Amino acid sequence: SGGLPAEWEEKANAIIADLQANPANIASRKASQNALEAFGAMLPEFMGGSADLAPSNLTMWSGSKAVTADDASGNYIHYGVREFAMTAIINGIALHGGFVPYGATFLMFMEYARNAMRMAALMKIQNIQVYTHDSIGLGEDGPTHQPVEQISSLRLTPNMSTWRPCDQVESAVAWKLAIERKDGPTSLIFSRQNLAQQARDAEQVANIAKGGYILKDCVGQPELILIATGSEVELAVEAAAQLSAEGKQVRVVSMPATDVYDKQDAAYRESVLPSDVTARVAIEAGIVDFWYKYVGFDGRIIGMHTFGESAPAGELFKMFGFTVENVVETAKELVE
Repeated sequence: SGGLPAEWEEKANAIIADLQANPANIASRKASQNALEAFGAMLPEFMGGSADLAPSNLTMWSGSKAVTADDASGNYIHYGVREFAMTAIINGIALHGGFVPYGATFLMFMEYARNAMRMAALMKIQNIQVYTHDSIGLGEDGPTHQPVEQISSLRLTPNMSTWRPCDQVESAVAWKLAIERKDGPTSLIFSRQNLAQQARDAEQVANIAKGGYILKDCVGQPELILIATGSEVELAVEAAAQLSAEGKQVRVVSMPATDVYDKQDAAYRESVLPSDVTARVAIEAGIVDFWYKYVGFDGRIIGMHTFGESAPAGELFKMFGFTVENVVETAKELVE
C-alpha cells in the first residue's frame, strides 16, 4: 500500500536524536550508510542498488542481498556502469509499487541519468538517488569527476527535492524525508571527506526537516548572516566564531534543502533570514549563481566560478577560497 510502519515516526526520530547525542566526525556518505542500517531494519520494502560503485557510495547495509540471475529474492541490484538505465529502472520499480527504491552513483555521473531523473520529477514518483563525492573535495580525480554545476541543476528541476547535509544528523533527517516522500524524486548529496558534527538543541534538530534553520546565533539582531550547506557548514561555523570574537553579531544558517526551506511559511523564513539583514554571505563548493536568490545582489558568494583542478582536497579548498580567512575577510568587507 506504500504505507510506513506504525512505529516509523517514533523510531526514526529516536534514531536521529541518538545520533545528535553521540557525535561522530565521519563522511556524510558513511552517515548515509549508517542511516540505511538504522532505517532498513524497519523497511523490508527497501530496494537498493548502485551503478558499479557500491563500495564507494556505501549503499549496502547488513540486510542487503544481491538480486542475481539465479535468485530474485534479493533487495539490492548491481546495475553496472549504467547510470541512466539504473535510474530509469528505479522509475519502473516505483511505478510498479510495493518498494521504496534507491540507487547510487557519484554526483558527477548524474549527468548520464539526468533525463530519467527529470522523468521521475515530471511523473511525481518516488526515486531516491544517492549522489556521493559531491564537490572539489573529490580531489585528485580532477575536474572531470568534480561536480560544480550539478547541485544547482538538481535544485532547479521542478518537483525535485535536493539535500546536501552537513553531518550525520542532517544525513539521517534527509533519508527519513526521502523515504516518506511519495510524490517526487529526492537527490541525497553526500561527501567523500569527513565532516565535523554540529552542536544542536532539540528545536534545531526538529528544524532540520524545514530545509534551512539557524544553526548558530548571536545575542539580539544579527548584522551578518552566513549561509552554507554540506562540507561548508563547518567552515561557516568556524568563521562565525572568529567574527564573533572580534565583536561581530553573526548568525549561521544551515540550508541542506533549499526547496524544502522555500515551502515553509513566510513567518518562518523571515525568522531565519530577516529581510532587514542584507549583509549575507553564502558558502558552497558549487557554482555561485544559484545563491543570489538568498543573498541578493548586494551579498557575497564564496563558491565556484570555474571547473575544479586535480590536487588533494585540502589544497583545492584553499586554492578556491574555502578557508576561514577568506570567509572572515569577505564578511568584514561586506559589513564595513
